[in-house]
Formats: sequence, structure tokens, C-alpha cells
Amino acid sequence: MKTAAPSQTPPRQAFTLIEIMVVVAIIGLMAAMGIPSLLMMVRKEGMRKAVSDVMDACSEARARAVFSGHTTCLTIYPKENRWEVGAGPGGLQSPAALVDDTAPPPPPPKSSSPWKEAASGKLPDNVQFAMVDVNLMDFLESDQAFVHFHPDGTCEEMTLVLHAGDEWRKITLEFSTSLATASDVTR
Repeated sequence: MKTAAPSQTPPRQAFTLIEIMVVVAIIGLMAAMGIPSLLMMVRKEGMRKAVSDVMDACSEARARAVFSGHTTCLTIYPKENRWEVGAGPGGLQSPAALVDDTAPPPPPPKSSSPWKEAASGKLPDNVQFAMVDVNLMDFLESDQAFVHFHPDGTCEEMTLVLHAGDEWRKITLEFSTSLATASDVTR
């Protein structure tokens, strides 16, 4: 009589320590190559920072106008590559004061606005204004340009073109919604 041979199980297969170390080294190498690219995407520098800052200034001016109930002014200083929100002529004034554009506007009214001071910003050193148009009028060579944001959520039409090296970006402000959009400029 034959006895059944004990069943033989195949030997277990596993990863060796060397194989695991090679995989960990490859993952580490890929992470080391990818992290700088990820940081550059997250970090705002140059043109990205300029576009973001100008769009934030437009959003803040709109918010101030809507929440305070008074017209707010975004003042752009093209020659100095900077801007202010709520400061300068026309800042935080009533819409009736804007009827006569030739007369200097009255000082801003005393209000209970939560914004006590002007918010301001400046373009990075390598970025400059290449076009500053408000209501289809060119203000690039002017000392300042005013964009008024009204409590009803509307504003004056504005088009800015920013230039840095071979990079050009256009920021437009839609007058009926006061929302800014950015796009590449094709030359």
C-alpha cells in the first residue's frame, strides 16, 4: 500500500531587502526632482504675483464699495507701478460726487467703514504697466488713474496690460459685475 506523500507547498516568495531599498531610493529621487517644481507652482513671483495682487486689489475695492455702501476708488499710479484702494480723490465718496469729473471730488465722508486705511500694493521690480485704460481712455503716461467701484456692484471699465521680459498679461475689469479676469496677451 502506498502512502500519500505529504503535500509540498511552494516556498513563499517575498521582496528582498535590496529590492525594497531600490524602490525607496527611486521614490526619494522622484520626490527630490518634483518638489522644486511644486514649490514654484505654489510660490507667487514676478508676473504671477503681479497679476494676483492687481486682481486682489480689484476684489477688495469691489468688496469695500458693496459693504460700505459708498463708492470706492482704486487709484493706479502707472509711472510708479503701484496702486491704492480707497485712497486718493474719489475714494469712499458718494456716487453723486462723481457727476462732474472735471471738478476735484470732495473729501471722503466720515463713515463707519471697517476699512480705516488704504490698501496698497506695488508691482514686482521686473514687472511694469504697459497699458492702463479706464473707460477707453489711456492713462499710461498720467500720474494716476481712478477706477470707481459703486455700491451696486458695478464699476468703471478698466484694461491693464502688465509686461515682464517676454511675458505679457492683460487684466480686464467687467463694468457690470466689477469682476477682474486675466489672460495672456498674444503679440
